[in-house]
Amino acid sequence: MARPGPWLHALFNDHALLRLGWRNWGVVESGRVYRSNHPLPWQLDRARRRLGLRTVINLRGTRPGLGSEELSREAAARLGLAHHYAPFESRGAPHRDRILRLAELFEAVEEPVLLHCKSGADRAGLAAALWLLLRGRPLAQARAQLSLRYGHVRQGRTGVLDAFLDRYEAATRAGPKPFLEWVRDDYDEEALRREFRSRPWADALLDKVLRRE
Repeated sequence: MARPGPWLHALFNDHALLRLGWRNWGVVESGRVYRSNHPLPWQLDRARRRLGLRTVINLRGTRPGLGSEELSREAAARLGLAHHYAPFESRGAPHRDRILRLAELFEAVEEPVLLHCKSGADRAGLAAALWLLLRGRPLAQARAQLSLRYGHVRQGRTGVLDAFLDRYEAATRAGPKPFLEWVRDDYDEEALRREFRSRPWADALLDKVLRRE
């Protein structure tokens, strides 16, 4: 039986109480990649039974005492699911080394894969967009993963993820360039971090009302 500590922390400190009925579920490509907010144990079990889920990629990273992370990690082990960490920021310019590591992870894991962060709005959207771009899919299709439909607010600091895609689009105007090649050779994360500006009202919405991570 699960210990009460992780459950209490998950439900009340990590807002999993809201995730009991709100999944923020998305299909990136049917049978291959899915996205969501942080799943609870029975939600992982349901995805395994209904979709044949084989792998979980946690975009939040490891955090001592985080009940949600402990519960999902233990559930994945119990259900025979591979569980990997690929931490990203929701409000920072994506790190080149983390993108490259995720690209390698995508090639190594067994599908179907579930990508999740806390709310499923920003980091899950970025990872889904990266998966599509790494497979040569249209930029518009990748951009759709960062949308209000999932709760993503591009006017706030989370809009730096949209600005990242904007930079790739600008780099391809003179001619096509493979996404991974652009990341390796041309992407300037420091410049993006330095130049991006958000709107205060959107930051207040994200931080004080929605209390996003």
